[in-house]
Amino acid sequence: MCGIVGIVGANPAALRIVDGLRRLEYRGYDSAGIATLVDGRIERRRAEGKLGNLAAVLEETPLAGRTGIGHTRWATHGAPTTRNAHPHATARVAVVHNGIIENFSELRTELEAAGQVFESDTDTEAVVQLLDLLLAQGHGPEEASRLALKRLHGAFAMAFLFADHPELLIAARRGPALAIGFGDNEMYVGNDALALAPLTPRIAYLEEGDRVILRRDGAEFFDVDDLPVIRAIKATHVSGALTGKGNYRHFMEKELHEHPGVIGDTLRQYVSPASRAVALPPLPFDPRVVPRLTLSGCGSAFLAAHVGRYWIEALARIPCDADVASELRYREPPFAKGGAAILVSQSGETADTLAVLAMMKAQGQSVLSVVNVPESSMAREADTPLLTVAGPEIGVASTKAFSAQLSVLACLAIGMARARGTLDGGTEMRLTQALLAVPEAAAAILEQDEEIRALAHEITRARDVLFLGRGAMFPIAMEGALKLKELSYIHAEGYAAGEMKHGPIALIDEAVPVIALCPSGPLFEKTASNLQEAAARGGRIMAFCDAEGAAALSRFAERVVVLPSVDPFVAPILHAIPVQLLAYHVAVLKGTDVDQPRNLAKSVTVE
Repeated sequence: MCGIVGIVGANPAALRIVDGLRRLEYRGYDSAGIATLVDGRIERRRAEGKLGNLAAVLEETPLAGRTGIGHTRWATHGAPTTRNAHPHATARVAVVHNGIIENFSELRTELEAAGQVFESDTDTEAVVQLLDLLLAQGHGPEEASRLALKRLHGAFAMAFLFADHPELLIAARRGPALAIGFGDNEMYVGNDALALAPLTPRIAYLEEGDRVILRRDGAEFFDVDDLPVIRAIKATHVSGALTGKGNYRHFMEKELHEHPGVIGDTLRQYVSPASRAVALPPLPFDPRVVPRLTLSGCGSAFLAAHVGRYWIEALARIPCDADVASELRYREPPFAKGGAAILVSQSGETADTLAVLAMMKAQGQSVLSVVNVPESSMAREADTPLLTVAGPEIGVASTKAFSAQLSVLACLAIGMARARGTLDGGTEMRLTQALLAVPEAAAAILEQDEEIRALAHEITRARDVLFLGRGAMFPIAMEGALKLKELSYIHAEGYAAGEMKHGPIALIDEAVPVIALCPSGPLFEKTASNLQEAAARGGRIMAFCDAEGAAALSRFAERVVVLPSVDPFVAPILHAIPVQLLAYHVAVLKGTDVDQPRNLAKSVTVE
């Protein structure tokens, strides 16, 4: 979602703000802008589209000033135009905002009646005009900010810049994360440590409801009750070097090829090299007695949680629910006394999943998070975080983070099964060895790039695609469909193969590719039978399988991509890679924006 960077500086700010915004491009955006104080006046530069357009505007008409704010906007209210781009400003105040002001319509009506003149279609401008009116009434910046924030309903991270106050920024958080950076006679604000890494490694995070006053010599924090508080300053380990694509055409291509290393690095966190057994940190619940687990997330993170449900129920024999966080937060289900939640997120800032976290804790559930960003809200607010080791993921479509999440969930299932006594030593060793073999098998799949690219040529011409799988391969089928939709804009659906006869089979004809995830194992014959039914109706069967099952499928499948043979337990991790790679190649062939697909954002920090 939207990116925010601000500097109260000792040196010119504009180009450093743009550099910080460039580090937030992975979040997704459709316009950008910057405002600085020049001789006490607020000066702005804004542009539609990518940051290169804003950079061109700044080259033509540079911005001076040592204090400023910048923004990359993902449109919610109002089209992605220069008119609607942030910062929004009057002569007195400028604002950048990530989130949604739910009562903006009522505020706008009130403010227009008071004589305030609006220039955009955005919800954010209601904040600007409210601040402007309060300033006009004689309130100073600090009091105007405090009063304005009390009037706002919704979720937001914001930064305010005030005319005639060259050494002042005010920021606030209700929902989306906001980080404060401590420099040498300078202060910074940004969405995350990645944005601020070139400027400082010393970071503090706003807590829910916090407001902060930034001056060059430091920060004053106030909590939701306007009481002064201290927020811990921590050293971040995020690199100041801007993540690059290396020799790859796209970040996604680079990140796809990082699957083997990411899986290996993540497993090393949870598998003892000496005993080659799973070694989990202390969990916030006792697996031996926990009555029920709820797994949740959004997008690919939910699909990883869905696979985790299959694994935990099968191995640890704990009843599990798997719910999309955006539904779970409003469904108001009853939770078992003494139950626990496992929440999955790449960014750790997903609004719906954070809302589920708060709901779970309010209802006495222990919360374990599987998250990729150690400084994130979810990592900090969960009772225990289990960190993935995927590194920064810049491509909007999640790839390596997904396989890292699956790796952690697989270790978690084994560890809880051992604690409950539902897994004998021999089986545990077999499953752990199977996990440790995944990085090598993942590397072998990436060597089949040309074969998968050839399959992509067949998919590119389709209007509709079905992905089928059984058991834990069902969520991977949904992952394949999600990636194809995200990247190529081809309509695709993932189904449980056994459900095909209950409706989806009506869609099948010679124009509809059916992509099957069909590893050998206990469910192979049933899946193959479903595929034969589809082939009998003209369906074009294209299967991912291992050598053991390939001969049987080749009798009726148009194409079979033979993957390395692995234990059925880890097959979901392995099969996620070729369906992601397939979606990538289809998108490249169709000429879409692979790293930043239309209408999507990397981190969905508002509803």
